[in-house]
Amino acid sequence: MLAVIRYTVPEAQSQDFVKQGHAILDTLALQPGYLRGRLARSVDEPNLWALVSEWEGAGFYRRALSAARMAMYPLMILMVNEPSAFEDVYTQDGA
Repeated sequence: MLAVIRYTVPEAQSQDFVKQGHAILDTLALQPGYLRGRLARSVDEPNLWALVSEWEGAGFYRRALSAARMAMYPLMILMVNEPSAFEDVYTQDGA
């Protein structure tokens, strides 16, 4: 299961956002069902960021959000309001 939370971050806040993103990923990584995560920045729109994580299932992700809510709270105002949980339909790994 793939989770994508997008953020619109003013340039002046980008350094603090990266630090907070690290803290969120560190918290998520301690949760059951966590597989991997990353913080990414759009190459075309530098104010658009994504916190991407992979999970064993949606239940794990939803429970992890509860555990990470305090770390995530300061960034909620920057979140893009859209669905964040995606179920894998097809995957293809590189060679």
